[in-house]
Amino acid sequence: MYPSDLKYTKEHEWVKITGAEARVGITDYAQKQLGDVVYLELPEVGRMLTQGDVFGTIESVKAVSELYAPVSGEVTAINQALTQKPESVNSAPHDSWMIEIKVSGESGDLLDAAQYSELTK
Repeated sequence: MYPSDLKYTKEHEWVKITGAEARVGITDYAQKQLGDVVYLELPEVGRMLTQGDVFGTIESVKAVSELYAPVSGEVTAINQALTQKPESVNSAPHDSWMIEIKVSGESGDLLDAAQYSELTK
């Protein structure tokens, strides 16, 4: 159910690391818990993040939740299309990236797909 080429956090974000770049989004589990997503607030390009920092918020009809950086680094891009159509997260959460980060640090705290599946049982 969870793509094996992604890593996951216990806070329900996913990260796809390619070399020194990482794309970040929320998991299918997270979007199901939130319900219909209606608003997304993302950071400015150039912002420095430390792993675990809040980088934005996601709002649904049920709740507002914080988004946490799975790795440390500099925000190099935000997904403008997603800010215009945040509901896309509900239909394709593992394809709907939110931010890109130039990675400067990563921790062993990230989970693989099997570990994340176990966490969300």
